[in-house]
Amino acid sequence: MPAYVELAVKAIRKYVTEGIKIAAPHPLPEDMKLRAATFVSIKKDGDLRGCIGTILPVKANLAEEIIENAISAATRDPRFPPVGPEELDGLSISVDLLSEPETVESIAMLDAKKYGVIVQSGRRRGLLLPDIEGVDTPEEQIAICRRKGGIVLDDEITLQRFTVTRYK
Repeated sequence: MPAYVELAVKAIRKYVTEGIKIAAPHPLPEDMKLRAATFVSIKKDGDLRGCIGTILPVKANLAEEIIENAISAATRDPRFPPVGPEELDGLSISVDLLSEPETVESIAMLDAKKYGVIVQSGRRRGLLLPDIEGVDTPEEQIAICRRKGGIVLDDEITLQRFTVTRYK
């Protein structure tokens, strides 16, 4: 199991079973000293069970970013009830490290398998990770992002794309 996923699993288990937020590893491994936006996704029986992340890094290092997003994905995703201790053994966890978003001028610069998308209109914003099962086109990505962000069809939008390195 990759170290990032191992850290996410450890954070979720400790928080769900004891209500305790773990500390970042000490000493901090070199690869966890950098700052990066992350998403932690939780699946149960192949279905999404929680997914929370950041578009830009907000914590001091990658370890803290992963710990915070793992706990949030397990307990604060508004689409799902908090993960219970009885579910822990049946979950699969992935950690995505996001590149910095870049503005794109047209949908032609998107690829649903390669790029995640951020759709923004004013203060409303929706994000979708790349390579999501059942989402095959940029048009589908944008439609989902609009729904997630409460952005109606008539609203003027800006598009950004990003790549992820996914660890399972």
